[in-house]
Amino acid sequence: MKKLNRIEIYTALFITFFVFAGMANAQTDTESLFVVLTSDDAETQMMAMVLATQSLNKDVPVRVLLCSDAGDLALKDSESPAFAPANRSPKQLLMGLMNNGVRVEVCGIYLPNRDHTEADLIEGIGTAAPPEVAEFMKQKGVRYFTF
Repeated sequence: MKKLNRIEIYTALFITFFVFAGMANAQTDTESLFVVLTSDDAETQMMAMVLATQSLNKDVPVRVLLCSDAGDLALKDSESPAFAPANRSPKQLLMGLMNNGVRVEVCGIYLPNRDHTEADLIEGIGTAAPPEVAEFMKQKGVRYFTF
C-alpha cells in the first residue's frame, strides 16, 4: 500500500471539501420555504415574516399562505403593530416579501367565510387553489413553517 505524501493528502481533502460543498449548495438551491400562517397574534405573525424575509435574503425561494385570522394581513384596510428593534410591522414585512417576488395567497376558504371579496385584498395577493397548493406541497425540497 502506497503511503500518501502531504500534497496528495491535501489535494484529496481539497477535492472532497468542494464535492461536499457543491452537494450542499445544490440541496439549498432546490429547497423552498412554504410559510403557512394562521395565527392572529401579531408577534407570531412578525416572527413568521422575519424568518421568511431572512430565508429570502439567503436566496431560499419563499411562498406564503395566509389562513384563518392571519388572512386579515392580506386586507387593504388592515393594520398591524410595529415591533422593535426594526420598528416594522408584520404587514410591512409581508409587503416587502411581495415586492421581492414572493407569492402570497389567502387560503381557499378564507374569503367565502367572511364578509370580504377579492377586491378587499392587497393588489398581488390571490386566493390559493387547494389542488395547486397540494401539488406544490408534495414537491421534493419544500420545507414547511406553520405559525
